[in-house]
Amino acid sequence: MKRQLKIWMECFRLRTLPVSMSGVIIAIGLAKWHHRFHWIPAVLCLLFALMAQIASNTANEYYDYLHGADKPGRVGPRRGVTEGDIKPTTLRNVTFALLALAGVVGCCLIPYGGWWLLPVGVVIALAALAYSTGPYPLSYHGLGELTVFIFFGLVPVNLTYYVMALRFDPLVLLASVTTGLLAVNVLLINNYRDVDDDREAGKRTSVVIFGRKPAALAYLINGYAGMALLSALWVMILWKHVMPLWTLAIPAFYLILHTATWFKLTSRDGKALNPLLGGTARNMLIFTLLLTLAFIIYS
Repeated sequence: MKRQLKIWMECFRLRTLPVSMSGVIIAIGLAKWHHRFHWIPAVLCLLFALMAQIASNTANEYYDYLHGADKPGRVGPRRGVTEGDIKPTTLRNVTFALLALAGVVGCCLIPYGGWWLLPVGVVIALAALAYSTGPYPLSYHGLGELTVFIFFGLVPVNLTYYVMALRFDPLVLLASVTTGLLAVNVLLINNYRDVDDDREAGKRTSVVIFGRKPAALAYLINGYAGMALLSALWVMILWKHVMPLWTLAIPAFYLILHTATWFKLTSRDGKALNPLLGGTARNMLIFTLLLTLAFIIYS
């Protein structure tokens, strides 16, 4: 029982869940800062984001197995269905059950944000599948990073804020772009590690197309660009005194963690890259929590 639970936890890829959590959390902080926070839609958004990402993760494992992209003894974390620990039909059924549960949770947001959220939810569900399957699997054609940027950055931050505030906001948009760039780095680490396996399987990720050196540079730039895009917030802190100066340490602390992880990225290979996947997600979550805490304290 304990072993089976561990297998499913690996399948759900828990170490990457900060990616979906961060977009919702930062939107909650901004809503609190703007005095528009409502806890029920906030919790619903968090549940929806987590279920959608787990469903996307299980779909990715299932369809990569069908495409032959994952093989026993792979460099990355163990894949239960590839190693024979999980039946493919079971994994498929779990994936669609998770998408259905996410859909139910998403429908509960309609009273808060309106019926237009329904087609948005359908698009999110389709994107979770289209990432790994369909006539043009996005992750197999160098579009994985763009998909992550949109559905783990722009969508969760702006929509979570909207269902609480019933309006969009320029600062929220900037925060969503920052969140998207940090989320992309988690996928870059994954594809950087798997580049040889992906190339052999015919999976043309951006790292396969452009190579490891450009991918490592993109990883570094994404973190610094993300902080620069929130410069409007840092200017407000400095000149309008909306928050104390100590909050400027938040982006600086993140960049220290980010740069340290990048140095490890450029000096490691194979299984030694596995901890950096969780480390990149951790850096993103730490930044999000610190910034959100500042928003809440000084709201």
